Amino acid sequence: MEPFLSNPMAVLVMVGIVSIACQFAAFKLRLPAILPLLLAGLLLGPITGVLDPDALFGDLLFPLVSLAVAIILFEGALTLKLSDLAGHGSMVRNLCTLGALVTWLIATPAAYYVLGMPLQLAALFGAIVTVTGPTVIVPMLRTVRPNARISNILRWEGIVIDPIGALLAVLVYEYIVAAQNPFEHSLILLLKVVLIGFGLGAMMGHFLGTLLRNNWVPHYLRNTAVLTLMLGAYAASDLMAHESGLLTVTVMGIWMANMKGLDVDDILEFKETLSVLLISALFILLAARLELFTLAQLGWGALLVLGAILYIARPLSVFLSAPGSGLNWRELAMLSWIAPRGIVAAAVSALFALKMESFGLPKSELLVPMVFLVIIATVVIQSLTSKTVAKLLDVRAPYPNGFLIFGGGRFARLLAKDLMDKGVPVRIADTNWDAIREARMANIPTYYGNPISEHASLTMDLSSTGKVLVLSPYRQLNPLVAYHFEHVLGDGSVLGLSDSAQEGRASHKVSEEYAKKLELFSENATYGRLASLVAKGATIRTTRLTDEFTIDDYKETYGNRATRLYAVDPRGKIHINTVSHEFELGADWQVVSLIAPEAPQVPSSGAEVSAAG
Repeated sequence: MEPFLSNPMAVLVMVGIVSIACQFAAFKLRLPAILPLLLAGLLLGPITGVLDPDALFGDLLFPLVSLAVAIILFEGALTLKLSDLAGHGSMVRNLCTLGALVTWLIATPAAYYVLGMPLQLAALFGAIVTVTGPTVIVPMLRTVRPNARISNILRWEGIVIDPIGALLAVLVYEYIVAAQNPFEHSLILLLKVVLIGFGLGAMMGHFLGTLLRNNWVPHYLRNTAVLTLMLGAYAASDLMAHESGLLTVTVMGIWMANMKGLDVDDILEFKETLSVLLISALFILLAARLELFTLAQLGWGALLVLGAILYIARPLSVFLSAPGSGLNWRELAMLSWIAPRGIVAAAVSALFALKMESFGLPKSELLVPMVFLVIIATVVIQSLTSKTVAKLLDVRAPYPNGFLIFGGGRFARLLAKDLMDKGVPVRIADTNWDAIREARMANIPTYYGNPISEHASLTMDLSSTGKVLVLSPYRQLNPLVAYHFEHVLGDGSVLGLSDSAQEGRASHKVSEEYAKKLELFSENATYGRLASLVAKGATIRTTRLTDEFTIDDYKETYGNRATRLYAVDPRGKIHINTVSHEFELGADWQVVSLIAPEAPQVPSSGAEVSAAG
């Protein structure tokens, strides 16, 4: 084992393998990935001594963590569109501004008086713990399933507050750095950092956005160019004003996210691949640097600080942000209970702790373990209790009976409108802008983009979704969508149209497991056939069955012109028609079918003569 552990390459590979294993375990167990990553870091670091990041990286540890945090903050800032602050209600805007300020003003004196931290360090700690984060909130929302208003507020708060909280921490840190010069230039130094951070960030953001918007960078170089130029801006900013780089890249990302005519979706998709490995490995390395005796050194005072953050700062920030939101006291209480901290808080705290130690600031070694304690406590406590709290407060969403339809063709839009007319929640997702535009013109809720992307998982509300109908022509993407949502929503939750390619050569056939999901409506209900029927004038009709007009009468009336889509039982429950499952349809059931127009009657020659005569 010793030769393996002394080999830096082997240790790095081990960290990568463990990080992916933790992500997979979190995926299977439906837990926030931060929990297994934290346990792995503690196990490899202080418990077994297998991983020593300081010995492994030496003087490179600080620059590597700095660059990693710069990437995290930049990518987080790319998701922050200023319109989102107003577009998702005053509550989100208030929580991310007034609420963050309240949390900072309560956590700072708590750390100062209870833990005895220097005021500068306490202020930095307070700024760091204002950040929640979507990577820990979204898995929690899937389990808790609060109503749509609570889900939307928590989801958007996590997205928006990530760069805002990090920006607050950067500004506090810059003030601390400036204050290291006790007599002169401290205010000038702070102003210099802020001016360069905002100025260079805006300038580089506009420059890079212009390059991308005018397609001056080849498509295959877009992601690489953005990453390298962003890191170049970070390094240049630090050279001009020490420690201004994080502020620069945050402003740079916000500027690009809000440029008109600039699409950053492909850059955000690149972030998914980069962030899974980078953030996972970074979190293991940071957890491995924790020292158990430092955690024990925190003492009972740490629990008092934690209690102040959870039970004073969060409820107060929620209730002060609530005026004009229209939320009732039960919804506000639920919002007060859920505020888990995530990877950005861990990464930023570790970076600044390294810098604080270099300044010789007293008790700077307490920053990381205290932040990690807040992360562990909020994630574990709230993951275990939020479902029960939601039940007690009666704010859980009803059983998810809605539909996510992947594919925005004409038939999909007709089906979505018919379901919406019956009071069923529906959303159409598609990567085709023309299809999405047509759906929006019909007032159908939409998601424009890949529904299995990280962006979709963070922003698309699935709290009311019980089934996914795959109605798209994208044969390469359809199986990925099916398997993804089968895991998210459970077995039997995804249905797709029959694939005519199965009848062709063996090399074109889909897997047997996937073929079992392709039973939607009927055996001959392929994407092409449904699209053709709609193009020829087929419409969706609802017929109520009675004792006098039975399902047999229905079949006799419509015959082969009807493709049965779904049925509605007397209680109003939707039953999707599939190849392998037939429903016993009786009186008061509604049958919904795609009805082809009747073939025009061609008169015989005798009839023509008779008519003429």
